[in-house]
Amino acid sequence: MELVRRALEAFPRGDVEEMLLHLDPEVEWHSAIVGGAEGNVYRGHEGFRKWYADSFESFEELRNTWSEFRDLGDRVIAIGRVKARGRESGVELDSPIAFVFTLRRGKLVKAEGFLNRAQALEAAGLDT
Repeated sequence: MELVRRALEAFPRGDVEEMLLHLDPEVEWHSAIVGGAEGNVYRGHEGFRKWYADSFESFEELRNTWSEFRDLGDRVIAIGRVKARGRESGVELDSPIAFVFTLRRGKLVKAEGFLNRAQALEAAGLDT
């Protein structure tokens, strides 16, 4: 669980390289917001860098706050809120957010984003 916390703590600092230290070179990043509606999957470190760049191309402000973490052995669920403001539209977003992270050999190999807690719990095979 600490690996996930460290990776998520690097996000608001804009420390992509710190985040990459915790991601497997073949990571799959399934975003809940950026590219998520289109079904995009960002693969590998370059894919993650692209997702990060796309995120701040779309939003002038993007913050996640995390209120709950669940350790499921080889997976971790992070639950919180996302607040964002569209770069061009100025539209504000304040939504629940959750990720199911899969870990292997001390690295994050998959991140699946959801816009509600129940979907994340269901994806992890847990009761809502």
